[in-house]
Amino acid sequence: MTSNRNSLDQSTFERLRRLYIIALSTIALSVIVSQILIRKHLKDQESDSRIINVAGRQRMLSQKLTKEILSLSTNENSLEKIAIKDNLKQTLALWVLSHNALQNGNDSLGLPGNNSKVVSAMFNNINPAFNAIKNASETIINQIENTPNIATESFKSQIEQVKLNEGDFLNKMDGIVNQYDLEAEEKIAWLRKLEMFLMVFTLLLLLAEFLFIFLPTAKTVKKTLSDLILAEKKAKEMAYNADVLSEAKEKSIKELRALSHAMDETLLFARIKPDGRVVHMGKKFSKLFSLSKFNASVNFAQVLSVNENEQEIIENLISKNKKTGWQGEVKALTKNNKNVWLEMAIIPFNPVNDKSELLIIASDITTRKEGQLEIERLTKKSFEEKMNQQKIISSKIIENQENEQNRIAKDVHDGIGQMLTGLKYNLESIDVSDIKKTTSKIEHLKELTSNIIKGVRTATFNLTPPELSDHGIVPALTKLTQELAKLTGKEIIVYNKTDFSGRLDSLTEINIYRITQEAINNAIKYADSSHILVSLSSSKNILSIVIDDNGKGFNPDKVEKVKKGDGGMGMTFMKERIKYINGRLFLHSEPGKGTRVTLNIPLNEA
Repeated sequence: MTSNRNSLDQSTFERLRRLYIIALSTIALSVIVSQILIRKHLKDQESDSRIINVAGRQRMLSQKLTKEILSLSTNENSLEKIAIKDNLKQTLALWVLSHNALQNGNDSLGLPGNNSKVVSAMFNNINPAFNAIKNASETIINQIENTPNIATESFKSQIEQVKLNEGDFLNKMDGIVNQYDLEAEEKIAWLRKLEMFLMVFTLLLLLAEFLFIFLPTAKTVKKTLSDLILAEKKAKEMAYNADVLSEAKEKSIKELRALSHAMDETLLFARIKPDGRVVHMGKKFSKLFSLSKFNASVNFAQVLSVNENEQEIIENLISKNKKTGWQGEVKALTKNNKNVWLEMAIIPFNPVNDKSELLIIASDITTRKEGQLEIERLTKKSFEEKMNQQKIISSKIIENQENEQNRIAKDVHDGIGQMLTGLKYNLESIDVSDIKKTTSKIEHLKELTSNIIKGVRTATFNLTPPELSDHGIVPALTKLTQELAKLTGKEIIVYNKTDFSGRLDSLTEINIYRITQEAINNAIKYADSSHILVSLSSSKNILSIVIDDNGKGFNPDKVEKVKKGDGGMGMTFMKERIKYINGRLFLHSEPGKGTRVTLNIPLNEA
């Protein structure tokens, strides 16, 4: 049933993602096309203004040309005549350049030369007058350059030719300027129609997307949110039950302390540190192994046996089972070289926070053991199988929890439903007749649509990443930080100090990933941090992951206990996960000084 539901949810979100991509791509394409068309038209308008300016200047240049030629006819001074000739030559060159550029285009003047058929015909009509003035002016200039003292009568016919064609040129040039201006106004009118068309098209496109994409999506999201709320309620109930069990555990520890005195007198009882140093040993235990007094440096293995091989076996037994606990039989050797068989239990417990000890409870089974060595070997094998089976069961429990979390982790938060509702109301309130307000609302709708897509991407990303199973924990954490940095706008960085690239077993990797993900999400959601650094370092036996943020920090004591499912569940689940993979979690935070979460994972046990 769960597998089918997971498949259905994944299929639904895959379909929604495709629809969102299509919707946004369509809107983006519409905007891009409209921008291209408008920018092209604006560029054309810029060239049109230059064309009109140059065309208008042609009238001025022709009048200046005529004026300078007439000045030559009234001035007999050769020096002044040469000066006027030079000015006339410059004016003629600019006049000819502009005339040809208007027809054929010129990059330096910014003229494209793409005249309409009407303008081209008008230039064909004006060219005879232009050529007549041009040829007459060039003839006058050449005569003066060849003979500076030439009499005005020598080029009188050319002056008459200029005067005869100037009026015709000016009239026709006015017509060309007016035609340029008319064509520019037509382009502006076309631009207005284009903008209106694009606006109506965009509105229709948004309406279609609302009817066929966003409205069905809203219904699906609301249903999913209802399922998530129900799942959250169940999770709180489970958390409350876990809290009740935790309180019962604390009560049991207190009762155990109260019974410790009685155990000293009646049982082979001792308390040792995880490294094997003796903290306390009961009277019966001390008497059996002839231990009258000891200090903190005494090793428990040395108390139980004087044989170095047996001491090494006991030390390895304590080191291997100091976190999981152990129960079985141990061979000891007293100072009198007497073999003693003990049925011993190693029980981890925490007398105070962050300080662990081991309880040793044993009974003397020497007599029974001497006649049952074979039976005991079978019993030991059965016990080890039972422990392995228990670990397999625990693994399955964690796997089921992870599968359930993957189903719930389609994290479509409440904000998406609200934004979709807002999108609906904004679309319904659009008045096409009010262009100004409609344009403003369209911009708001684009921003709202981006926020919806961002929310859906965030929810989709919270599913188990393929990088974790394909490439390992380091690429998965790198991908996690990159995606979260994109989605939140915060600076989230992974720093692999020792270039760790090893692979761990799948359950260890998924638990490390979830703990790190929870720590980063806490820094984003609750710490108001702008910079988050995930540092990895490794030695031969330990992989260390440190998550630092520069947020507002908090008092860790306030999340130590969880009652009735109110808050603190993220930290509770992080501790449960790190405990399962035999790792350790350290939390350091102060108000105003940020937060540091440190994970230490044993590589030889992972």
